[in-house]
Amino acid sequence: MTNQTEQWTNRLGFILAAAGSAIGLGAIWKFPYVAGTSGGGAFFLLFLLFTVLIGMPLLLGEFVIGRSTQQEAISAYRTIAPGTGWHWIGRLGVATCFLLLSFYSVVGGWILTYFFRGLTGQLIGQSYDQLFLDVIANPIGSVAAQCAFMLVTIMVVARGIQSGIESANRYMMPGLFILFLVLMVRSLTLDGAGNGVAFFLMPDFSKLSAESILYAMGQSFFSLSVGVSVMVTYSSYLGKEENLVKSAGSIVGLNLLVAFFAGLAIFPAVFSLGVKPEAGPGLLFIVLPSVFEHIPFGSLFLLVFLALFLFATLTSAFSMLEVIVASLAKGDEVKRKRLSWIVGMLIFIVGIPSALSFGALSDVTFFGKSVFDAADFLVSNVLMPLGALLIAVFVPLKMKREILMQELTAHTPLGRKLFAAWLLLLRYAAPLAIIVVFMHSLGFL
Repeated sequence: MTNQTEQWTNRLGFILAAAGSAIGLGAIWKFPYVAGTSGGGAFFLLFLLFTVLIGMPLLLGEFVIGRSTQQEAISAYRTIAPGTGWHWIGRLGVATCFLLLSFYSVVGGWILTYFFRGLTGQLIGQSYDQLFLDVIANPIGSVAAQCAFMLVTIMVVARGIQSGIESANRYMMPGLFILFLVLMVRSLTLDGAGNGVAFFLMPDFSKLSAESILYAMGQSFFSLSVGVSVMVTYSSYLGKEENLVKSAGSIVGLNLLVAFFAGLAIFPAVFSLGVKPEAGPGLLFIVLPSVFEHIPFGSLFLLVFLALFLFATLTSAFSMLEVIVASLAKGDEVKRKRLSWIVGMLIFIVGIPSALSFGALSDVTFFGKSVFDAADFLVSNVLMPLGALLIAVFVPLKMKREILMQELTAHTPLGRKLFAAWLLLLRYAAPLAIIVVFMHSLGFL
């Protein structure tokens, strides 16, 4: 089996790429509206706790698989557990990324459509409920926008690790944080913004329910891109001299910071105009454009928001396509470009029914769900939790303790105590949490 021939330029390149993978729709789209319906600050506090205690151990588990083998997802599991069926965890990750990107690219297309309309002055002054329905129901527009989103993703991944993914993230991730800061300053200077800040930062535990606690738990490991072997693939390009614990801490910190920024950018603006924070998934496509409409220079700030939303969505898409391409190219950079285009176009084709599921194929349902919603449910509620659970079981069970120690205690003074705590959380806390979230998402709890 061939080791990876390319590596990240340095630790910063790896952290920005891995953080870019983790910071996507989950952090910017899902987190605000779930927090809005689940107690604001209380939900954020739980999310922070679960991210550190469950998400980070899982993240480190994927890191040690990838970095110790220096191989893509499928080969990494096969190297660690030869002659067994454990390599199917890697295959599951590849399949999940393929299906996930097929409908994720549809949402990316919607964002591109909104961004283009914002650039051409076609957003402000619209009936936003109707506009969103028109955008998602337009068959030609939806498919064309999805295709454009996939073309950008393919072109970056085809250029390789350093020239493609790392280079794009070096510009897009700092850009994302700068745009967030601009929005936060504008949002926090609005009249009545203090109510939004209080809602977000002052926990109201009376609004927490068992369901919102489970949401916080699920969001904690989904928001770090764990469970689909993305981090196995990304860490396989990391040099042996890098500190995995410090890298994981940086990625978790950036992910929590973005969730914090999202709350401070969105809730003060929403509260200042008397809009309820429980707006649901339409918060970003329907509620926020109407909020920006009532703010001086609102069209400019809406464009800023759409740009950061687009950056976050693209950096996550790069990682999904990379998992698949890397598993097929197996370190052969000559094959990468051709495979990027072949796989990317196949994902686009498979995603067309999802793009049409709110218009031409709106009558086609699976178990009462549209094609888009069925694919989303399968990935989010079944495949990702299953992948995360298998990884949590695999690492303590099949990897040699001395290799785990070597990977996690090298270049860190924390040593054995940190290692023992990590192994305990990964072996017991993470599987239990995943099973509980899994059962809840399937309606058994």
